[in-house]
Amino acid sequence: MSYLVGVLVILAGLLVSIALHEVGHMVPAKRFGVRVSQYMVGFGPTLWSRTRGETEYGLKAIPLGGYVRLVGMYPPGDPRAERKTGRIAELVQSARDASAEEIVPGEEHRAFYNLSAPKKLVVMLGGPFMNLVIAAVLFTVVVVGFGAFGPTTTLASVSQCVLPVGAPADAECTEGSELAPAAAAGLLPGDTIVEFGGVATTGWDELAAQISAAGGTPTEVVVERDGQRVESVVTPVVADRPTTDASGAAVLDSDGEPVTRSVGFLGISPTQGLEPQPVTVVPGMLWDRLVQTAQVIVTLPERMVDITQVAFGLEERDPTSVVGPVGVGRFAGEIASVQIDGYDTALRTADLIMMVAGLNIALFAFNLIPLLPLDGGHVVGALYEGARRQVARVRGRPRPAPADTARMMPLAYGVFVVMAAMGALIAYVDVVRPVQLM
Repeated sequence: MSYLVGVLVILAGLLVSIALHEVGHMVPAKRFGVRVSQYMVGFGPTLWSRTRGETEYGLKAIPLGGYVRLVGMYPPGDPRAERKTGRIAELVQSARDASAEEIVPGEEHRAFYNLSAPKKLVVMLGGPFMNLVIAAVLFTVVVVGFGAFGPTTTLASVSQCVLPVGAPADAECTEGSELAPAAAAGLLPGDTIVEFGGVATTGWDELAAQISAAGGTPTEVVVERDGQRVESVVTPVVADRPTTDASGAAVLDSDGEPVTRSVGFLGISPTQGLEPQPVTVVPGMLWDRLVQTAQVIVTLPERMVDITQVAFGLEERDPTSVVGPVGVGRFAGEIASVQIDGYDTALRTADLIMMVAGLNIALFAFNLIPLLPLDGGHVVGALYEGARRQVARVRGRPRPAPADTARMMPLAYGVFVVMAAMGALIAYVDVVRPVQLM
């Protein structure tokens, strides 16, 4: 049952994200006077629809996308130009004709192609921008409301003695071992340090820095134990401790030995959990995820080669390989149902919200690929049209006609076929050789 709940949460998150993406297109289009004849979430057969005003709102059977039908997407073309023949020419002309048929007589001025280039950019970027906003909001909810997963100020263990650097993990204290300051001060596993040196603790990293700087100095410490504040005094010893890099890994010298430095040592280790963060960390998180997603998109051809080899049994599935909606659904089910000590409801909820945020980052970045039928293809068309008009204005020439983006329809159909094939292949591999999250 829990597995199904996880899948349904992700499906609902995806549907809402798609719906809001299309709202991002629809609202500015209507504001600029463009007639919007349809607003649909999903593809395929219509499950439900209702017409309000001039727009039909509906839900379709396949929840893997959506669209808003903007009347007059493609200009009619130059009537003075000689009509070309051939399969591609017929495809282009059919797109123009279908676009023209949607225009209500007398409302030619409401066609999308009559908008200025900046307004076209606002309409086409509105959808991806909405996904970016959703991701930012969800990141904020998680890091501020739940917290980022990492070390907390609650103690997991308290060392009984000070062991030398390089001591084996199973090393035990002896009668001659120096008593660890935390144990000498009476600190216990499960205590939460709330103050150190008269300063309220805001996180493990800050606390660790305070302890390191307090070597040899008696320092007041306040912990919360069973709902009560307990005060004590600790004197961190100055000890050689391994130096770590930004990822937490030990720094090694040229001989492969750990690099050490003399710091204050208390003899405590933190529990891992959700630690609330300030909202200022959200932009950095958002940027990191955008960079990671862009790297995936740039390397997608190479990744699809790997997926193809996995599909034919030539390679094992890489745990970091690209996954599709089926794989994401499996992840959500595992998150909701797996039983691991310490993995509580808060962590599950935070992870599911972060998955929905990640989907929105992917929708934002993927839709900006500069190819039709993606939003990025229309953005390129608007930029090209705007550039032509600016050049004509500078040269004192008449204003050029709207860019004939219908000529790109053969490419759009080709991109759609490739995307569908890629999606089907990834879905197949996600079923037969899934990536195991846990």
